[in-house]
Amino acid sequence: MEKVKELMTKNPITAELPGNRRDAMNLMVKNKLTGMPVVKDGKLRGFVSRHDFFKNPEEEQLAMIYRKDFPSVLGDDPLTLAAEILVENNTHYLPVKDKNNKCIGILTTYDMLKFVEDKKIERPVGEVARSPCVPIFEGTPIDVVLQTMKLTSLYAFPVVDKHTSLVGIISDRDLFHLSKINGGIVVTELGLGDDEDAWSWEGLKNVMKLYYEESKIELPDMLAKDAMVKDPTSVYEKTEVHEAAKLMRLNDFGQLPIVDEMDKLKTMVYELDLIASVI
Repeated sequence: MEKVKELMTKNPITAELPGNRRDAMNLMVKNKLTGMPVVKDGKLRGFVSRHDFFKNPEEEQLAMIYRKDFPSVLGDDPLTLAAEILVENNTHYLPVKDKNNKCIGILTTYDMLKFVEDKKIERPVGEVARSPCVPIFEGTPIDVVLQTMKLTSLYAFPVVDKHTSLVGIISDRDLFHLSKINGGIVVTELGLGDDEDAWSWEGLKNVMKLYYEESKIELPDMLAKDAMVKDPTSVYEKTEVHEAAKLMRLNDFGQLPIVDEMDKLKTMVYELDLIASVI
C-alpha cells in the first residue's frame, strides 16, 4: 500500500461549478462534510470548506468562495508525497485527480493513519508530538472552554485536575452536543432557507461546529468536568508511532493525550504529528 489511489475514498461528493452558496452548503450539511472538492465538468478546480463560507459571508457565487490554489495529488503519487503535502499545508484533506485533472477521490488524515500504522515505525510517539497542547482545568466553565477554542484554533483539549493528572478530554463535538443554536440567525447568515428536507439541525451542528459567534450558541451553565469524556484513551511517551496510529484509526480519534507513569499529562499528539513521521 504505497500509492494514493490505494487509500483514497473514490467518487467523492463534490460541489459543481457554476454553483451557489446555498446549494454547496446544503450538500455539505446533508452529507455531514466539513469540506469537499470543487469541480467543473468533472475536472478538479479547487476545494471549499466551512472556513471559506465564513470568510465570505456575503458572497453567493461558489466561484467567489472556493479556494483555487488548494493542494491536490495524483492517484499514482506515493503516499509519502501526500504526507508531505498534508503536513506542509496543515490540512486534513487532499483532493485526488488523474493525469487529465479529473477528480477521482479524496484522501484524508484519517485515511493516512492506516499507512502510518502499516509502516511499523519504531519511534516513540513522544518524539513526534509537535502541536501545541493546551490543558483545561476540570473546573473551567464550558463557555470559557469555547472561548479558548476560538482563541487557540484548537478543538480538543486534555482536561486535568488540580494535581495535573489527566481526567478527561473535551472537544468541540462535546460542546455542540450541549448547545442550542439560534436557528433564525443561522438560516439568515448561511442562506439555507426554510427547506428542512434538505438538511437537519444535527447535520448543521456537525458541519459548522464552532464557526458561529458565541452569541449564536447557548451553552448550559456547567463545568468542563461535566461535559468531558472521562478516562480518555491515552498513550505513553514511549508508545510507538504505529501503535498510536492504530488507536486513533480504530477509535476515530483526531488526537491522543500523552501521559507519564503517574497519569500526569505530558502533551497531546495529533494525526498530522503521526503522519509527519513517515516523511
